[in-house]
Amino acid sequence: MAPVSPEGNDLPPRVLVLAGGLSFEREVSLRSGRRVLDALRSVGIEDVEIRDADATLLPILTADPPDAVFIALHGAPGEDGSLRGVLELVGVPYVGSDAHAARVAWDKPTAKAVLREAGLSTPDWVALPHEMFSVLGAGAVLDRLVARLGLPLMVKPAQGGSGLGAHVVRTPEDLPTAMVGCFAYDSTALIERYVSGAEIAVSVIDFGDGPQALTPVEIVPSAGIYDYTARYTAGVTTWHTPARLPDEVAAEAARVAIAAHNALGLRDLSRVDLIVDPDGGIHVLEVNVAPGMTETSLLPMALRASSLELGEVLRRLVTRAIRRTVTAS
Repeated sequence: MAPVSPEGNDLPPRVLVLAGGLSFEREVSLRSGRRVLDALRSVGIEDVEIRDADATLLPILTADPPDAVFIALHGAPGEDGSLRGVLELVGVPYVGSDAHAARVAWDKPTAKAVLREAGLSTPDWVALPHEMFSVLGAGAVLDRLVARLGLPLMVKPAQGGSGLGAHVVRTPEDLPTAMVGCFAYDSTALIERYVSGAEIAVSVIDFGDGPQALTPVEIVPSAGIYDYTARYTAGVTTWHTPARLPDEVAAEAARVAIAAHNALGLRDLSRVDLIVDPDGGIHVLEVNVAPGMTETSLLPMALRASSLELGEVLRRLVTRAIRRTVTAS
């Protein structure tokens, strides 16, 4: 069913897919954007185009606004709330979480604090800006990190995605190199206690009747870490859908994913990354407000395993975004 106008007439939606950007994840974003475009066209939404978020965007949105925008930009500004704030400013409806919620989820230390306040388990962490690292002395800071959090550790950028700059640290000698690699992608490093177990991704979809968790996907990277290479290089990661979990653990993972989605105030879609430890405990690693849509991305895998078709899901989310704006007006 096509989106409807305030008068109730069916309208053929015109959708603008934003993809590309200037982040380290540009190529992944372009692949996601093309997949979204193809999926929408496969369900009869022909008037859809891809555009980058550049200096031409705002004049176009102002002079000839589309019916809805789908944000397939990964990294900032697609996930940090800034572009969403601009879309809200010009009154163009879009799929996904609003600017404030996206901003909170984008900053991993802030999101982890919100999740913990909501009673969800997330690994203990320290957020360390590069300037503080330099001022206090690298050696002294690294010694305290190991003493406080133990080993192994996970080091990753406080803001960012696709596993860029992420490192598992198993010995004190490996920590300086991991920190340098992390600071290449962000000025603040998130250092958290490494929790061993099964790495699970639970995507969440909400068509307007409440968030529902999709089939969990288990991630088994051959190198032991789900970094950029493991995510987007064919043959180096194995995925299991559904995840190889006991029924009661899978149900709890779904509950935790929905609780994380709600705690952060998200809407429409998200992906919650979890670790299931050997005792069945579930720990939230991070939450993504603009899940990838490439051929190796986790949300499309979860949709297939849940017997949902990508194009139909995207069409329903576009419809919801337009109706949400109509209702608000």
